[in-house]
Amino acid sequence: MKPQFTKTLTGGVVATIAMTMMMMFVAPMMTGMPMDIAAMIGAMLGNSYALGMLMHIMLGVVVFPLVYTFVLFDKLPGSPLIKGVLWGLILWVMAAVIVMPMAGGGFLMSNIGGMVALAASAMGHIVYGSLLGAIAGNGEETATA
Repeated sequence: MKPQFTKTLTGGVVATIAMTMMMMFVAPMMTGMPMDIAAMIGAMLGNSYALGMLMHIMLGVVVFPLVYTFVLFDKLPGSPLIKGVLWGLILWVMAAVIVMPMAGGGFLMSNIGGMVALAASAMGHIVYGSLLGAIAGNGEETATA
């Protein structure tokens, strides 16, 4: 059974907010520099911060959760939480080897902090995936007391 559409989108909202907060507050403590994905995406879209933030939100809230639910949910092993973590790790690898080089961050984030930035990004993507998986669930209603 696949997660429900509304739970999937709710998971996307919560996960995107958490990851964004981590990029704003946790990543600078780890790397010594801000991790502003909206600015990086915006630079690829004609130097528009607003478009970068809009793209970040659309991907995190809508696109990635729907791909998780409707394309990958039945293919990934484990509980919804584990499936979400795996999806987060897939997104992390794609970010490190495809998106960051395109945005000027270098392969495996070599231009924006290297291994420390890579580790911070992994943490953010694992939090994103775990929240998405846990909130989206597996489509079954949970019992309430």
